[in-house]
Amino acid sequence: MLTTKYLIYAFKKLGIGIDLESTWYRFEEKTVSPVSSEYSLHCACAIATQRLEQRRVTSPSGGGHVTRVLFPSSWISSPSNIKPSPRIRKMSHQTGIPASTEVKDIFAKARNGDYRLLKIVIKDEQLVLSESKRASQNWEEDYNSLVLPLLDKDLPCYILYRLDSTNSQGHEWIFIAWSPDHSAVRHKMLYAATRATVKKEFGGGHIKDEIFGTLKDDICLSGYKKYLKSQAAPLPLTAAEEELRQIKLSEVQTDIGVDTKQQTLQGVAFPLHGEAMQAMQKFKDKQFNYVQLKIDFGKELIVLSNTEQTELKDLPKRIPKDAARYHFFLYKHTHEGDYLESIVFIYSMPGYSCSIKERMLYSSCKNPLIDMVENKLQMEVVKKLEIDNGEELTADFLYEEVHPKQHAHKQAFAKPKGPAGRRGDRRITRHPGDGEEADD
Repeated sequence: MLTTKYLIYAFKKLGIGIDLESTWYRFEEKTVSPVSSEYSLHCACAIATQRLEQRRVTSPSGGGHVTRVLFPSSWISSPSNIKPSPRIRKMSHQTGIPASTEVKDIFAKARNGDYRLLKIVIKDEQLVLSESKRASQNWEEDYNSLVLPLLDKDLPCYILYRLDSTNSQGHEWIFIAWSPDHSAVRHKMLYAATRATVKKEFGGGHIKDEIFGTLKDDICLSGYKKYLKSQAAPLPLTAAEEELRQIKLSEVQTDIGVDTKQQTLQGVAFPLHGEAMQAMQKFKDKQFNYVQLKIDFGKELIVLSNTEQTELKDLPKRIPKDAARYHFFLYKHTHEGDYLESIVFIYSMPGYSCSIKERMLYSSCKNPLIDMVENKLQMEVVKKLEIDNGEELTADFLYEEVHPKQHAHKQAFAKPKGPAGRRGDRRITRHPGDGEEADD
């Protein structure tokens, strides 16, 4: 049972006022018996699409307006507690065009799955059946061959097309409202105003999708699939809404915790050229003891520059005085009686003789290059050096950098003793107290 309070609340949620005490339609009791379980669905759909007949009249109380909603009498049963006025019965449809008996009968059969397609037109102020087709293949294969030939270029029509899917009420259908651009305006208005009647007579619960088209491209199978895709797509956003969505998305995806890695840019990871990668592999296998790399700014690559056999005394000569370079040197030496071969990375940047771009790129590519050598090539870089010129690379300097001296613990500062001799007894200085006067 639907109470009048429930109906008033439902219509207010839809933004429509309703006067239940009008002379057009009076509720003498407090309840209304719905004619079917689809009563509420019919009401909501009809009002939301503005297909109920509405009249805006002056409120009896004066001031403002009240929208009086005229219910189609076929929606509501007529028990003794409801007395619809003759005016309601007279305007049971939007245009007053009813469905013929033939249409009602074939609608009942079609809902059971007997037909694939029904074409409905308006003729002699009635909804009549124009064409009916039965299924021969699946719905996608039947669609274009059955639907498109029935579309007249200058006359609107309604087409109900059955899908192969079902719901709780039976087979699901597509409702197609065809209104070509070249048809008369009177026909367009007539078919638009009668569309809700066709859907109501057929049963809104069976209609899965509703398509309106003025061109065959809108109605064909590809057009229907585009419609489904557009219905599933998110609503378009303004620039401000899209920016806000991106901000919220970044906030959700931000990982903040104890183990969170640093999110700042660590450097520019220019890849190694193939020849440079081969040279580094040979350096790892100790076929080379020295590899010099440089950046190709145009190609954004780290390329090979030099692989000459280099002794420690020749190392300063390998450092260019006018360009930055990366150097990998296999430092062979003896430490505490043990023979060692240590990999030393040298980044040489000759002061301000290089451009700002060169200094920035070499500095940014340094850490990614070392990470690649240590992680991908599995080479342990014992020492990383940054120098201005090759004169710094002496044997002592390199040895102390690889094996820094272990400095002994510094002794705390010892306060020197005071001068010898008697300094006299400790004296107490007393200030004049209360009641005592200082000597002038």
